[in-house]
Amino acid sequence: MMPISTTPNHQELYEIAEQQAGYFTAAQAQARGFSRPLLSYHVKTGLFGRISRGVYRLSRFPGSPHEDLFVAWLRTGPNSVISHESALAVYELSDVLPGEVHVIVPRTASRRRRGMRLHTHRLEPDEVTVRAGLPITTVPRTLADVIASGVAQEQVELAVREALQRGLTTRESLLAQAARRGGQVSRVLRRLTKKTEVAAPLIYNPGF
Repeated sequence: MMPISTTPNHQELYEIAEQQAGYFTAAQAQARGFSRPLLSYHVKTGLFGRISRGVYRLSRFPGSPHEDLFVAWLRTGPNSVISHESALAVYELSDVLPGEVHVIVPRTASRRRRGMRLHTHRLEPDEVTVRAGLPITTVPRTLADVIASGVAQEQVELAVREALQRGLTTRESLLAQAARRGGQVSRVLRRLTKKTEVAAPLIYNPGF
């Protein structure tokens, strides 16, 4: 655990917030010398903005994509991971914006969060990565999760095709995820992987 400073360190707090789209938690601020009264003071002066309970933002920090996801991640704790349709949006594998932010959280976490859909599925270490500064499920795990949650087949098929075309994943990785999950998820992933392989256009190579 990081020792709590008694002197406000604006530079360290800025560096933390910079990695989180300008957002930070009260705990992160307190570890860098910002007491709750001092946080309230900076909110009143306009230096910080209070977004929700325990979550703040540097008021002058420029806007960036996925700010709602950063807020959700900070609200649910450092062990949470952006997932399902929200992860699809981060990877730009879907044009459909989910009505709630999907987050996989530890089983001990509270499951009631306004504006969020919390899941308590188990994650293996190789199913989590970081993209745009956010802890997020990998593409194969994301696709498996949205299949399991009942996302429309055409949307999943499009996401699989784009993920392969853009090099975000490989057929081998998708088949490995299929073998890991089994059941309906496995059948759908195997079918879509095979379908995209058959549908892949032939590339003319004048060297032959």
